[in-house]
Amino acid sequence: MIFKFTKIIFFITSFIFLTGFVQIASLLGPGVTIFSSGNVYKAGAQFLIDNEIKKKTGKNPLALVKEEMAKQNEKKNFNEEFNQLIEKRITKTQKILAEQNNQKKLNEGLRKLIEKRITMVQKELNLKKVSQ
Repeated sequence: MIFKFTKIIFFITSFIFLTGFVQIASLLGPGVTIFSSGNVYKAGAQFLIDNEIKKKTGKNPLALVKEEMAKQNEKKNFNEEFNQLIEKRITKTQKILAEQNNQKKLNEGLRKLIEKRITMVQKELNLKKVSQ
């Protein structure tokens, strides 16, 4: 008796899963909703929404959600890479500007030093002329 029962169950489950009869899987979600909450309207709405999504996109809702998540991850990765690129450019530009400012300060310091030396030499020359 048990052997016949397991044999029948085996044939039924193999028929369901091996024939590509996907409607059982689409009824599984609303069936679980009916058994868990007892709300037939909610299960019916879920079934209708799932069918409409499948008609419009050609994908089941789970595949559609996975695809959208992958797109969002790609956008996020692109944004992160873009932000890193911009940060690198900003730091590089800041370094270049700092070097230019340091060069200007160095040039200005050198100019002041030269002017100071020139004035000192002129004073010495003026003193020598006066003393002669």
